[in-house]
Order: sequence, then structure tokens, then C-alpha cells
Amino acid sequence: MNSKYHISRRNFLMGSSALAAVGITFSPLSANGHNELNFYNWDDYIGENTLSDFADRTGIKTKLDFFADNDELFSKLREGNPGYDIIVPSDIYVEKMVKANMLERIDHDKISNMNNIDSNFLDPVFDPKRQHSIPYMWGSIGIGYDKKRAGITPDSWSYLYESNRYSGDISLLSEATSVMAIGLKYLGYSANSTNPKEYKQVEELLINQKKHIKVFAEDNGQDLLASGDVILAQEFNGDIAQIMLEDDNISYTVPKEGSLIWEDCLCIPKDAPNVENAHKFIDFILRADIGAELADYIQYATPNKAAKELMNEEYSSNPAIFPSDETVKLCENQLYLGEDVGQMIQDTWTRILAS
Repeated sequence: MNSKYHISRRNFLMGSSALAAVGITFSPLSANGHNELNFYNWDDYIGENTLSDFADRTGIKTKLDFFADNDELFSKLREGNPGYDIIVPSDIYVEKMVKANMLERIDHDKISNMNNIDSNFLDPVFDPKRQHSIPYMWGSIGIGYDKKRAGITPDSWSYLYESNRYSGDISLLSEATSVMAIGLKYLGYSANSTNPKEYKQVEELLINQKKHIKVFAEDNGQDLLASGDVILAQEFNGDIAQIMLEDDNISYTVPKEGSLIWEDCLCIPKDAPNVENAHKFIDFILRADIGAELADYIQYATPNKAAKELMNEEYSSNPAIFPSDETVKLCENQLYLGEDVGQMIQDTWTRILAS
């Protein structure tokens, strides 16, 4: 969910048709419409009926735009808000956008369902006291694997970063920050290191391993796994959880060295034309029944404790969706480390890909 940082888009065309059928529309944006909401989201990252239900209950119609990754979202709003009321950045980008004065403060007095949020999500390091963001979905990055062909549970990042056991049958994410951060975790460092020497070790590791990597997958590692093109895929847990519903031979694990815990958030960008409607939408999403519908469709972990209580055991007890407390303790949220570190990561990544 970083430049997925993100979601399987296998149902995008079907989802788009469904939205059109219930009157949800796409750009161009409209400003200052009393009954409008301009929503900028990852594609296929909303329940099938969420927006039509919102329109039925409030009379507010949603105009929907999609972005491919956090960089696109940030770049589009960096030069000024073209008219969006709600956006869905990931944790590290919430912090980055706050520092760039790109987000409105959220008025908690207008969010009657704040109490539905799990207490663990009320004071994140990237947005203390939830001044600028509301949690939407969360999850982990781990290894999706073909149980029969793998033969074991690949419980270490070594199988992806430093082994020839599955040579030619592994995929890594194509997003530099996540791949580098996980490499740091594997080597025993913090995922939020700023030490150039530690990044250099990850660079050398990946250059040596590159001959065994089939592909740095752009949002399709889960599909490569499902089709048998790879045996191991570094992926976001929800992507793997979706194909696990279709194939009992697919499983998911967070390696013993730990990984990244990510969070996607609802935010109101600066100069949003319909701030009141944005607050109404956030409050609507935090309803227990609406949160449950979202979670059931997306198959990521909900931070809405009231919604989770409505879900079945298959969802709420699935370790591919909700990692154990012990696993979570081994993981880190990524932080915004500044432009200098970001440039170092991109330069390192360029050398890895060119090697």
C-alpha cells in the first residue's frame, strides 16, 4: 500500500462498471457543489456499494478519480489542489504532506464514529492525535508462496534476498523504499535507517541476488503467484489474501526478521471545496456496517474495531490479514526520512536496476 504501496486491481473493470451502474461518476471535478464529493483513491479500494449507499443516506454524489501510487498523488496535489475533497495517502505520505502543509486538520467534533477506531490507531507516530488523518486500512508486507512448490514455509527474507533455492521463481516489489527497508530489516537494521553504509549493504545484497529474481513486480506479484510464474512473491498481505480465497495452495507469511506495517488513511487536502461533505464521508466510513462491507470486499485489515466485530471468523482470525501481536512487534511503520534520504534511496535503486 510507498507506491502501492498497494492493492490488487484484478477487479478494476468490473468494479468500474458497477460504480457507473449506480450513478457514481468520474472526473471532471466540480467545485463548491453542496451535494458533491470529489474522491481521489487507489482503484478498486472501496466497497461495491459504499458510494451509492453514501449517496442514498446523505444525498451527496461522489465523483471518483484514481491514482496509481503515492508519488502520483503527492505530485498532483503539490502544485495545488485541483478540487479533491478526500484522498487516501499511505502513512509515510501523510507525514510528508503534513510537513508540506498539504492537509487540512480534521475536526473530530464532526466525526461521531471516532469511538469505533481501535485504540492502537489513535495516536500514530506519523500523525500524532490524528490531527490530519483517519485510518482506513492497514496490513503488512510479507511472502506469498505456493505451498506445494515451495515445499516449506519460507519464514525468512533470506529466500528472496540471499538464496538460490528458488532461483528464477521469485518476485520482489518494484517500489524502492519498501524493498530497501525490508532489506534493512533482514540485515538487522531499522527499516527507517538513515545510514548510507547500511543502504550500501542492501544494495550489494540485491545486486548479488538479482540473477535469481524473476521480476520486480508492479502491482501484480499476486497474479504471478496465482498463475504459477513464481513460487515466492514479496507482496502486500491483502493481495495474497484475495487469491488465498480462490486457491487453497497459496499461503502467506511474515518472515521472522520482521517487516513493514503500513496504513492507508482518509485525509482532507488543503483547499478542498467541500470540507463539510468530506467530514460526513469520513464519519460514514467509520460506521460499523460500512467498515465491515469495506473490509469484506478489500480483504485488508480494518482498524475499525466495531466493524471487525461484525466480520466472520474466516476474516477476523486469518493471520494473512491480521498478523499476531508477536509478529507486529517485529515490524515497523515507515517514517518520512526527508528528501536527502529519499534521493539516496532512489539513486541506490537506479544502480540496482542497472546492474
